[in-house]
Amino acid sequence: MRQFLSTLLIVSSLLLVHQAQAADEQAELVRQVMQTEAAFAKTMEARDHKAFTEFLAEESVFFSSKKVLHGKQEVAAAWKRFYNDPVPPFSWAPETVEVLSSGKLALSSGPVRDPQGKLIATFTSIWRQDSPGVWHIIFDKGNDVCDCAKP
Repeated sequence: MRQFLSTLLIVSSLLLVHQAQAADEQAELVRQVMQTEAAFAKTMEARDHKAFTEFLAEESVFFSSKKVLHGKQEVAAAWKRFYNDPVPPFSWAPETVEVLSSGKLALSSGPVRDPQGKLIATFTSIWRQDSPGVWHIIFDKGNDVCDCAKP
């Protein structure tokens, strides 16, 4: 019986260590995606279209108000107009990040604000980890917010 209890204690300890390591790894992935999304948003503030394009996966899909944009080149061309003026037309920031337990895909979402800081939309992006610590955006969709009275 004593042997059984010792073995049970060792196995339980190993499971707890494994769970703690998995939680640490998951937290690190969330941190990576949060930082990647923030750096992606910083390209708008910095007026750096070239840097913006470096975050796009080759097969990126962005939902725009007029049509769905397919591929890095089409997304980059359509978004170029947002980088032309000296003042950014909008800004965004990650608020929420969730990463699959596989560590391969992540979702980020947060507010989109006009130049005066007014909330005008929200965004949802899907990121893919292409190599350790390197994330590229594969889907992006903005959603308008209602500026209406609550019922």
